[in-house]
Amino acid sequence: MDIADTKIVAELRRNARISLSDLALVVGLSRVTVRARLTRLQAEGVIIGFTVVLADDVQEHPVRGLMMLGIEGKGTDRISRSLGGIAAVQAIHSTNGKWDLIVELGTETLKDLDKVLAEIRKLDGVSISETSLLLATQMTTKRSQSVETASSLDRK
Repeated sequence: MDIADTKIVAELRRNARISLSDLALVVGLSRVTVRARLTRLQAEGVIIGFTVVLADDVQEHPVRGLMMLGIEGKGTDRISRSLGGIAAVQAIHSTNGKWDLIVELGTETLKDLDKVLAEIRKLDGVSISETSLLLATQMTTKRSQSVETASSLDRK
């Protein structure tokens, strides 16, 4: 990706519904050039889809945190299933390094978060944990399943 591709992708991240004509104006290229670059970026697998962000996707809980978990033995799948049943769990990520899982949590109060942390720590197989509160989100690219393709940009 060169500078022009980077500008195109950055603008599409801000607004995946931008028309090709408007996108071309923003990045300073012709509509035909932007279309060709989008086609190439898709063919190369750089762009794999376009998304819609729903209000529920970015709705935040007042108290958010990341809980890193160390798990004894081979209990990761079982613990992941248990975590999936806890309402405050927003996402579960497997990882490498010191931690086996990173769990995104969201609650209404610190007291609620404390209860959830205690519940998770009691799960059989959780050997160690560390939790960090999220203070502010500088940027998010959290999106729902892809629903718009580049070919639909041709109609704009």
